[in-house]
Amino acid sequence: MNPSSSSTVVVGSDENTSIRRNSNRPKYSRFTQQELPACKPILTPKWVISVFLIVGIVFIPIGVVSLLASRDVVEIIDRYDSVCVPKNISGVDYITGNLDKTCVRSLIVPKKMKQPIYVYYQLENYYQNHRRYVKSRSDQQLRSSSKRADVGSCEPEDRANGQPIVPCGLIAWSLFNDTYSFTSNRGGNANTSLVVNKKGIAWKSDRDHKFGKDVFPSNFQKGPLIGGGKLDENVSLDKQEDLIVWMRTAALPTFRKLYGKIEVDLMAGDVINVTLKNNYNTYSFDGKKKLVLSTTRWIGGKNDFLGIAYLTVGGLCFFLAMAFTVVYLVKPRQLGDPTYLSWNRNPGGN
Repeated sequence: MNPSSSSTVVVGSDENTSIRRNSNRPKYSRFTQQELPACKPILTPKWVISVFLIVGIVFIPIGVVSLLASRDVVEIIDRYDSVCVPKNISGVDYITGNLDKTCVRSLIVPKKMKQPIYVYYQLENYYQNHRRYVKSRSDQQLRSSSKRADVGSCEPEDRANGQPIVPCGLIAWSLFNDTYSFTSNRGGNANTSLVVNKKGIAWKSDRDHKFGKDVFPSNFQKGPLIGGGKLDENVSLDKQEDLIVWMRTAALPTFRKLYGKIEVDLMAGDVINVTLKNNYNTYSFDGKKKLVLSTTRWIGGKNDFLGIAYLTVGGLCFFLAMAFTVVYLVKPRQLGDPTYLSWNRNPGGN
């Protein structure tokens, strides 16, 4: 008989008496019977007050430091989609017509901005997380030229004139194509050009692993309907960082994407003249476009929420600690004897 199989054994005082018992009962262990040592804290007033007090003492300074670091970040935000449309014409007619899309904006630096100054474009009411939009791409095609024809998930932007589109899909097809150039009066010199460095704006992991060095655009934006920006067919996808940044889709309908970096300091009062091409269509779905210039700190960009959250939690814990302390001192309660707790009693004892 196989000892590992389920069987029945016969036990008894004679041949006519038998007791059948199941032999596959699991072996006893403290783990299976949940008898391992466990932490069973007794939450006395002193412990509760101490925990709340420690959390408050730790969180409040972190919140203050985080909030001060966020307030040190200098941001310039300019919404230009509405002001760059001529009067007496709708935004849709303007963006789809043959009118000149050049627009000039002037920005004033409120306080010194240390390099690098990050240039972002911000879109609002733009749902890049839509299910059909997100799935309309081919990661295999982006990585390898041997998968050029792998366009099965890219509908409706999969083929143009019977040939595969590279890169295919709605995400690439809707590539952001507004452009910005900057001049400034730095150092008293009018119209000093500010160079925007567009190298290194994408994640290194995306450049190295998601976009192939041997994959080049072909048949892109050559269909009956043009979506957004065009790509240089002589440059491999891993070097077209505007596309790589755009292809990392945003989770929320309001998002920023990095356009480039200005690698000189700007002083308070400097006037920045922005010459932009207002090409991207956000008017048909009531979207908004903004140009953002921002510095960074150790905390990253401007983000007051983190500091406010730490201050709120720390302040609440500190308040509760003080309130419990007052209650404990004014009207203390007599604690029960912990030896009567079930885990403090001897097994089999009364």
